[in-house]
Amino acid sequence: MARPLRIEWRPGSKVTAQLSMPRRPRGVGVLLAHGAGAGQSSWFMTTVRNALARAGYPAMTFDYPYIEEGRRRPDHATKLMECHTAAARRLGTYVPRVVLGGKSMGGRIGSHIAADVGAAGLLFYGYPLVAIGGKVRPLDHLASLEIPKLFVAGTRDQMSPLPRLRRAISVTPNAEAALIDGGDHSLKVPKSAGLSPAEVLDGVIHITTDWLERL
Repeated sequence: MARPLRIEWRPGSKVTAQLSMPRRPRGVGVLLAHGAGAGQSSWFMTTVRNALARAGYPAMTFDYPYIEEGRRRPDHATKLMECHTAAARRLGTYVPRVVLGGKSMGGRIGSHIAADVGAAGLLFYGYPLVAIGGKVRPLDHLASLEIPKLFVAGTRDQMSPLPRLRRAISVTPNAEAALIDGGDHSLKVPKSAGLSPAEVLDGVIHITTDWLERL
């Protein structure tokens, strides 16, 4: 289903992307950016991308430069944003409106370029409100964005603890949260919940498409 693309994010530098395009695309596409630990080929990313396309939403994933080059350590934020911007503009050549979505780090980086690329909305899967080490990240840039925002978060997510998430929603215009009961930062739930990873992700995708329909 996915079409491979090459995105030139800097003269002479390219990253790989995968575009899933429905036969009858809706008017909004979703750019999905991966988290720090795994690239666009992870099960989460490919499953969400292809499911959105089946629901009628063009969806594209891409690799940040460090993943493309086989490195483990994420690039500096300015480099990530430069690449992310190029990916958003590329998707914008296929659809009239682009929602910036992302898992953890990818969602955070997307939020910093949303104004520059004219994003139609922001979709966060586990927004890291608290960095590793306990430092609370500022949300000033989100408070200045009027576009719709959806925070999908697990109730056991230590990087997006519920008090911090509620605070983020209260100071961020046009924002809402969808909670995954028992979910951690990767939205995984304990075995005792009686749900398989696929069932949990199906629920996440349903939440996502319901939100997209309201844009």
